[in-house]
Amino acid sequence: MAATIKDIKELTGLSLATISKYLNGGNLRPENRAKIEKAISELHYEVNEMARGLVTSRSKVIGVVVFDIANVFTCTLLKYLGENFRRAGYAPMICDSQNDPELETENVRFLLSKKVDGMIVIPAGQTAAFLQPARNAGIPLVLMDRSLKGSGIDCVKVNNTASSYQAVEKLYDYGHRRIAIIGSDLEITGKERLDGYLKLLEEKKISVPPQYIKLGHHSIEHGYKSMQELLKLEEPPTAVFMGNFEIILGAVMALNESPFECPSDVSLIGFDDLIISNLSNPRLTLVVQPLRELADSAAELLLKKLEKGESQDNGKNGFSGEESSAELPEGERILPARIVEGESIARV
Repeated sequence: MAATIKDIKELTGLSLATISKYLNGGNLRPENRAKIEKAISELHYEVNEMARGLVTSRSKVIGVVVFDIANVFTCTLLKYLGENFRRAGYAPMICDSQNDPELETENVRFLLSKKVDGMIVIPAGQTAAFLQPARNAGIPLVLMDRSLKGSGIDCVKVNNTASSYQAVEKLYDYGHRRIAIIGSDLEITGKERLDGYLKLLEEKKISVPPQYIKLGHHSIEHGYKSMQELLKLEEPPTAVFMGNFEIILGAVMALNESPFECPSDVSLIGFDDLIISNLSNPRLTLVVQPLRELADSAAELLLKKLEKGESQDNGKNGFSGEESSAELPEGERILPARIVEGESIARV
């Protein structure tokens, strides 16, 4: 027969109120906490989370809505988020939006029906309207990787525009002027990285033909087809900036099938590592995002909200800088990416 809270009372000599306070996360004297934990271990007592949830109005479940789960970037973030939540005594409930804003809206409603305590969202859409039911319900929210302009919802992300600017600047510093981009104007992160590319070209007064700007979805197919098209141009680019991991995979596949060589014929720099740097020859120069820090920071923000009993997002205190996530105030946390040198850029 399963142990009960009364069994713990008999073994410890403590009151039911004290034991209940411990089980619900309250503060106790160290000696009482030690007695209860010892009794729980000896009795093999298991907390009835459903019953406790009825008392505390907590499910101990955090909803995680992702734009696309069939994505190495997303899977890596989910792994790190899960580690954070488990340590804090929460379980993640993951919903895949499949890059579909309508499904994203359904996912938020589904998680609300499951009484999740909070949500972390990597959005597929570009407006915050789909999150309004969660805000109306007073559910703490944190955006991750992609901010939603004007939403006032806390977000943890990297500075995509500045990082892309630095990547294209590296190509410029190596003497390249015919610089193409394979990127996206459909995803939020893609638009920000495109802005960095265009900003560098504008500041350096470099004019590139429209054929050098290949925009579509962040996908292997887009990277593959776009690189093929770039290499077939009468005057192909001497360097290509690739906007994300999937694009890099497709672009490198197309280059490997062509008579062109990297970096002697075309130099490459890409956004996101995720194993590819160890598989390509020559080793690619890449912009690397701090994925663990992104996940740790987002989880930290949400868990703090839950500890404080916040019923709505804050989003009032903006932040931009390079301090460690533990030091950052709530609001928008912009973390720095870094360029990891490879051998894929030649001087011209």
